[in-house]
Amino acid sequence: GRPIFNEMLSLVEKGCANGILAWHPDRLARNSVDGGRVIYLTDTGKLTTLKFPTFWFDATPQGKFMLNIAFGQSKYYIDNLSENVKRGQRQKVRRGEFSGVAPSGYLNDLIAHTIIPDPERFPLIKNMYELYATGNYTLKDLTKTFVSRKGNVIAISVVQGILTNPLYYGVFEYKGELHQGVHEPAISKELFDKVQLVIKERSRPQKRHERIFPYLALSKSADCGASIPAEQKIKKSGNEYTKYRCTKKKQSCSQKYISDT
Repeated sequence: GRPIFNEMLSLVEKGCANGILAWHPDRLARNSVDGGRVIYLTDTGKLTTLKFPTFWFDATPQGKFMLNIAFGQSKYYIDNLSENVKRGQRQKVRRGEFSGVAPSGYLNDLIAHTIIPDPERFPLIKNMYELYATGNYTLKDLTKTFVSRKGNVIAISVVQGILTNPLYYGVFEYKGELHQGVHEPAISKELFDKVQLVIKERSRPQKRHERIFPYLALSKSADCGASIPAEQKIKKSGNEYTKYRCTKKKQSCSQKYISDT
């Protein structure tokens, strides 16, 4: 791998070694930087020996020239391979085929090289969307409605990822753009949009509604003269009430608290 290659060249640069044994020059130069380092070490005399079973090299102008040609061919092969992979990916996108690891609710079809519904979990995706669209369920509640392929309860972050993934209504993202897919959608676009509205509404900061007590600043304890603050309390039944109690900051006060209930 690259870490081993870098360590090998570092040993040559430090003078701990002066030769390299490899299968072919293309193993030493997958990019222009690596090839340049090898050529530079041969020019400075730190690298005097390169041995390959299928390639001949000696530290002469002709040998360095042939090595440069081999490195150039290796770089061309890598660049061409990369372009072919990108071209194949673009063709799949134009055909509407999603590539990569299948998301929750789908399985990878290794023959057709696309995704197909997971018979066990595909219906659970729609159920999850329908529950959250009602506004009566939290992300934590929905973790109990879906089980991973390994049989584990999914995390809240996974639920959030499912609820915001447009792939479930039939499109997929590629390089920042949405493309129509040929896979079977789990939900409708309308249901997806409804869920996004619920998510957006819940992400807004909640405003605190505080009660105003207009005469609170005038309230003093008849016993010690300290101010009497008001506290909002909630009963077990869910009803709110206000509790007034002396701060007792000046001296001990015999006055008990009173409430508006």
